[in-house]
Amino acid sequence: MTTPTIELKPSSNLVPAADRERILANPGFGRYFTDHMVTIRWTEGRGWHDAQLVPYAPLSLDPANMTLHYAQTIFEGLKAYRSADGSVSTFRPEANARRFQRSARRMAMPELPEELFIGACDALVKQDIDWVPGTGEESLYLRPFMFATEVGVGVHPANEFLFMVIASPAGAYFKGGVKPVSVWISEEYVRAAPGGTGEAKAGGNYASSLLAQAEATERGCDQVVWLDGIERKWVEEMGTNNLFFVYGDRIVTPAFSGSLLAGIVRDSLLTIASDLGYEVAEERISVEDWRRAAADGSLTEVFGCGTAAVITPVGRIRSKGGDWTVPATGEVTMRLRKALLDIQTGAAKDVHGWLHPVA
Repeated sequence: MTTPTIELKPSSNLVPAADRERILANPGFGRYFTDHMVTIRWTEGRGWHDAQLVPYAPLSLDPANMTLHYAQTIFEGLKAYRSADGSVSTFRPEANARRFQRSARRMAMPELPEELFIGACDALVKQDIDWVPGTGEESLYLRPFMFATEVGVGVHPANEFLFMVIASPAGAYFKGGVKPVSVWISEEYVRAAPGGTGEAKAGGNYASSLLAQAEATERGCDQVVWLDGIERKWVEEMGTNNLFFVYGDRIVTPAFSGSLLAGIVRDSLLTIASDLGYEVAEERISVEDWRRAAADGSLTEVFGCGTAAVITPVGRIRSKGGDWTVPATGEVTMRLRKALLDIQTGAAKDVHGWLHPVA
């Protein structure tokens, strides 16, 4: 089957420039959306078709839409940055495209070709280029996603899907300086288990996380830390972030377990840390390891990483077994954060070819 060309059908009713500039002055995260979106349909026996860039607008769904009943939906998140010379690039979109394919495969959904995924993101960024902020770590956040559109309540993989990309300007995650977060270790609830959907970026994973996040908030914490689903002792993720543990010049992140999402920022930081001369490792880390190393001083920093905040230092840890702290916002955390942001914003040389020029 041939890959469809994205047909451009731009809006004649754009957000006025003055209103757009007001939004860009304080966009927050995920609060405002650009003028357009990309839609591509998939039908069994026909493949991908009707690829279009159209005005951003609500969707009309039948009450028996299968996604509403069985949650056959996946998504991605990536950013477009404007460099000092005015050019705009996305960061590692091919990695997002490949992870999107893995998620689709696990959720019994069609795999979108990598070139079509990237082409859809490029088309939206080019059309809405004025929505890309022009300073520092501010960016245009892209949200590609796909869901079942077949109508019916029989339980089976759907035979119709809709892929979309929308975009939202994103401000600096930490205004006034990077601040450490407090975390609650959830021992009652688990995010995922081996053989489940933890390695897929599926919507249902996030719905099942909300109760534990509410529990963390009730205990005065910013985020929840997930443990493995079998022994409930091995550290996996922090909220929607991968975790890193710093032991002087040695940096460790939890090894893949069959339920851990393969973060693109995680992978990038492993490479950057190695480039900077740190020893890097992927190992199993238990809660007791974390507590003991914090107490004896061998653990010097802890941080989470993800597309939204890039790097988030962890300062205070709470659990049913007691609380402890680690040094907040350490030197290694900030060095890695700056190194990654410098690449993303074009301030440093992109030696790994991670930036994808768009305009």
